[in-house]
Amino acid sequence: MRHAALVRFSALLGATVLGTGLSAAVATAAPTESGPTQLPADRLPAELVAAVQRDLHLSPQEYLDRAAAAQQLRSYADDFRQQNPADFAGAWMGDDGVPVVAVTTTEAAARVADDGFRSRQSPVSADSLDASLAEFGRWVSALPREVSSQINSAAVDVLRGKVVVDIANSPIGRALDLPTAIANLQVVLSPPAPAPGGTPAVTGGDDYVTSSENLATAPLESIEICSFGFAATDASGRPVSLSAGHCDPGPGPDGTARVYLPSGADVRASAPVGRFDRSTVGGPAGLDWSVIALDDAGVAAGLHEPAVRGAGGTTLAITGTAAPVIGAPVCKSGQASSFTCGVVAADRVETQLILGDGSEATIRGFASTACTLAGDSGGAIVTGTLALGITSGSNSGGAPSCGEANLALAQYGGTASLGIPIQAVAAESGTTVRTS
Repeated sequence: MRHAALVRFSALLGATVLGTGLSAAVATAAPTESGPTQLPADRLPAELVAAVQRDLHLSPQEYLDRAAAAQQLRSYADDFRQQNPADFAGAWMGDDGVPVVAVTTTEAAARVADDGFRSRQSPVSADSLDASLAEFGRWVSALPREVSSQINSAAVDVLRGKVVVDIANSPIGRALDLPTAIANLQVVLSPPAPAPGGTPAVTGGDDYVTSSENLATAPLESIEICSFGFAATDASGRPVSLSAGHCDPGPGPDGTARVYLPSGADVRASAPVGRFDRSTVGGPAGLDWSVIALDDAGVAAGLHEPAVRGAGGTTLAITGTAAPVIGAPVCKSGQASSFTCGVVAADRVETQLILGDGSEATIRGFASTACTLAGDSGGAIVTGTLALGITSGSNSGGAPSCGEANLALAQYGGTASLGIPIQAVAAESGTTVRTS
């Protein structure tokens, strides 16, 4: 069977974003603003609580509080940037939970402090960094494939005021002559990470299989395994599920590929619950999403409910949507690794997604340190009880378990996953995420 796509970017990127200068921050109270409602800590499923404690070393209440504080920071930062574009240089949650706003002038720093946030001075505005990232992306798109394949990713590092370019430590990568006309670039060389073998079992309550062929007769290599993301409704009010675009195998025998709840005994006897209605991988916005139209069987299975399902039948109710904030706590659910947690390592990442047929697409999203395995593609990423994104890929997709992935990738900075912001997915797909 075919599984999730792999993302060629190193978690070393996340380490450079979050690894320095945060633990010394002094706690500063941020103003309280209304936002999406989070569930109380005692309503979090036990499986998610265990993942939060294991991966983030936070209590359930600390997890919810930091997730809520990150969204308050996002709202403040967006307003501040709109009003003061030349002064704004980024925003993030420190590893001690302190919200920080970076600015380019002392006058702006004073305004941020007056508003109750910790400030930090930076020589480069966020607009300038975004312009450099976009210009670099255009340069990469014009390169021959054998050269562009050595560029793992580029991401905005607001702590250092740089666009960090992750390049493979290969002969072509080392010889690559970056354009000096693009400002604020910094190169990181990443050795290719080992790819442990192993095939994840088709288990769990949130996975699906699909194929462009008749499932009853399709060869195993043509069957895709992915995960459902978030329940939503389309413009007509019909129930749909949002997942990853690269999970759509293309038109099936009757025009669209069907989606099935897998049978553990015989995958070819899996029950159909819907079909791919539309999908995109790349495109002008660089997103990776699909809309799965649910049929009566899908609704009967509960796939239209505003909840994320984990292993053992546990569910987390979704209470709203959120935007990625550097340092914010996140957890993801997927059929292969269930709930795993980490933090947002970068909120603006551009990378190449390697698809099942060997082709590539430029994808833009956010990076997190949560472990993601093959089959987790399309699954839900949450912060607190808010929908944050859809899993697109990772640097650990070939590992048989997160434990082995962490060991194999430790020397390269650890696991890293690519998420597609759910608010951007909903806007482009014309859907509305269902909430409880």
